[in-house]
Amino acid sequence: LSQLIRTAFIATPGGALVDADFSAIEARVVAWLAGEQWVLDVFRTHGKIYEDTASQLYGVPIEKIQKGLPDYRLRQYGKAATLALGYGGGPAALIKAGGLSEETPESELIDLRDKWRANNPNIKQLWYTIDAATKEALEHGKTSVLQGGKIIIARECDPANDLDFMTIELPNNRKLYYVKPHWAVDKFGRPSVGYWGLNQTTKRWEEIETWGGKLTENITQAVARDCLAEAIEHLEASGYQVAFHVHDEVVIDDPDKTISLDDVVRIMSVPPTWAPDLPLNADGWVNPFFKKD
Repeated sequence: LSQLIRTAFIATPGGALVDADFSAIEARVVAWLAGEQWVLDVFRTHGKIYEDTASQLYGVPIEKIQKGLPDYRLRQYGKAATLALGYGGGPAALIKAGGLSEETPESELIDLRDKWRANNPNIKQLWYTIDAATKEALEHGKTSVLQGGKIIIARECDPANDLDFMTIELPNNRKLYYVKPHWAVDKFGRPSVGYWGLNQTTKRWEEIETWGGKLTENITQAVARDCLAEAIEHLEASGYQVAFHVHDEVVIDDPDKTISLDDVVRIMSVPPTWAPDLPLNADGWVNPFFKKD
């Protein structure tokens, strides 16, 4: 049904929709935030992060992880790890976010998680660095400048107006606000940071418990959003009118079929002004109606 709903969005009669979306944007952003150099090097060269991840996890030359060869099956594990493990997830995340089979033995999933973490120590450290900084903000009101100034965590209050927030300043100086931060208890019975927010499952305003891995996800997705916002500004400054956007993709209505997809991709791939060393790339399609690539 969702596929059919997409096709209800059509181009101007006689025209086409030009769609472009960022390639592996969250994997790029979290590696950039954490300073995970080998991941950044992959994105600055061949870009095959799923294959390169599988190669490192299983000790197989990347040349053997290509279609038609037996070891190509390992690519799905590299893809699952890249999509699911960047925010501290484990076996459940590999199935839900990574798309691995529910029949996969738990021991295999744990081994995959542990190997990925060993190969991405800076991303793993980022979770705990952010976690510690939020607890310092909560306990002592300390402001922490992290990752060379890319992230600033603080507690900002206005007691006279009953305002109390933990804030996370992003690389472009936009802030995330966590309302009424307080001490909570995580599922392991350990102290953690809590705040008031919208429960994404119940859609109710309630107390939410969080930790460094989840906050890393918040930050990464917010930075990815800011990349898209600046890309839209660049596209519209170049004369391309964005009809709508979804997550990490833009859709442009092209009534005269004169827009170059390559040019749109080129503009999308320009790093934002506040992150000139963030390697971006994009891909896309041209079609009379909206679709999932």
